[in-house]
Amino acid sequence: MKKKRNVVLMMVDQLRFDCIGINGNAIISTPNLNMMAAEGYNFTNAYSATPTCIPARAALLTGLKQENHKRVGYEDDVPWDYDKTIASEFASKGYYTKCVGKMHVHPQRKLMGFHHIELHDGYLHASRKMSRPYGEQFEQADDYLDWLKQKKGSDADLIDSGLDCNSWVARPWMTEEEYHPTNWLTTRAIDFLDKRDPTMPFFLKMSYVRPHSPLDPPVYYFNMYMDQIKDMPLSELGDWEKEQPYFKEEHSTVALRGIIPEADLKRSIAAYYGLVTHIDHQIGRFIMRLIEHDLDKNTIIVFLSDHGDQLGEHGLYRKGYPYQGSVHIPMMIYDPHQIVSASNGKTFDDMIELRDVFPTLIDLATGDEVTGIDGKSIVPIVKGETKTETREYIHGEHQLGNYSSQFIVTKEWKYIWYSVTGQEQLFYLKEDPNENHDLIDNQEYAGKKTVLRNKLIHELSGREEGFIKDGKLHKITRPINVLQQK
Repeated sequence: MKKKRNVVLMMVDQLRFDCIGINGNAIISTPNLNMMAAEGYNFTNAYSATPTCIPARAALLTGLKQENHKRVGYEDDVPWDYDKTIASEFASKGYYTKCVGKMHVHPQRKLMGFHHIELHDGYLHASRKMSRPYGEQFEQADDYLDWLKQKKGSDADLIDSGLDCNSWVARPWMTEEEYHPTNWLTTRAIDFLDKRDPTMPFFLKMSYVRPHSPLDPPVYYFNMYMDQIKDMPLSELGDWEKEQPYFKEEHSTVALRGIIPEADLKRSIAAYYGLVTHIDHQIGRFIMRLIEHDLDKNTIIVFLSDHGDQLGEHGLYRKGYPYQGSVHIPMMIYDPHQIVSASNGKTFDDMIELRDVFPTLIDLATGDEVTGIDGKSIVPIVKGETKTETREYIHGEHQLGNYSSQFIVTKEWKYIWYSVTGQEQLFYLKEDPNENHDLIDNQEYAGKKTVLRNKLIHELSGREEGFIKDGKLHKITRPINVLQQK
């Protein structure tokens, strides 16, 4: 009988693919992630099909595509009722399952198949409403906040820095580094390693809230990049951006789109980079403890993000857009003792989506297949047992008011359709990875546009929103999320 492998799933919130050093960023320092990618498997075409926290996490936990997990946008207080999750599947195979950090489900403390959770969802607007009934409010739901109050006094809160959870405003963490939620999460994960049942294999999910704003890295990490801020390049303007109605000065600190002062934007990027490096160092701390327990020899570590962050690129902020900043995510598998070694780490450009993580981890850890879900195990590909790729393209979407979008992305191309306005875009990612040149009106690529549009029509046919009419894309004048109302 094959020995069951331990699994650690490290998930961060809102990390772009290109904000890891080994993925092409010459400024950011991510030594541990670089090591994991170089000595393990690094996936350069991993995507989040519905790029905000709630729908992305639904895909990861259930292995379902968006039309089946029923979440195509960000919406709080929708019950999470699923027959099968990655945690329940591991538990059914004799694993002890634990999550530390962010779950972002409803109700907040629903276990979703885990035996135990230690929760920190960050600042969630729905749970911060003082009118919420007892048990649903943040003070009863958040384990980190309860711990922080014990350490810093009953008045301590998540909003003490004055930074909104969606703000581009940046400043250093206002107290000692050990009280930062990134450190707390790592400490609680280490405590699990120290006190686990040694007779049971485990599935541990470490779900960091950062680098999602508030942009508040500890002072050391903030200063690391503030020292370089004057030389930090900003993204180049695309040939289509200034034509957008939102491309104007914006004063809201929680803007989704617009132009903010260059100094503020650079400061926010510096803080974002600081949060990433801080997480990287804490991952190094966790791996050291794993080695001290000799668990590295039988533990698979997976690192990924739920979605990316626009970081001001294209005049956009946060996420939910069809552009690479939002949808292109980092993903790597690190297991040097069993799967790969430092001498044969590999990079794969197969098209992968968050739904594929569930069956892949079950396959890697136990050798079993998961049925009844949409995700596909990528183990045969990484082991060289097949040359057939997981999929040709990924269909993604997000409800975002008038900016609601649908997209088809392949290794080389991306087609975007805004379902409310009817606007279309076409990008040749192979030569234009930053999506600066919109080719939608270039007759040379009319055939490619038609091919990709037809793929989207195929994906949306039969959807109850009415995206297709007479075999053609049909604008939705009222962007109602029909799927989430079920």
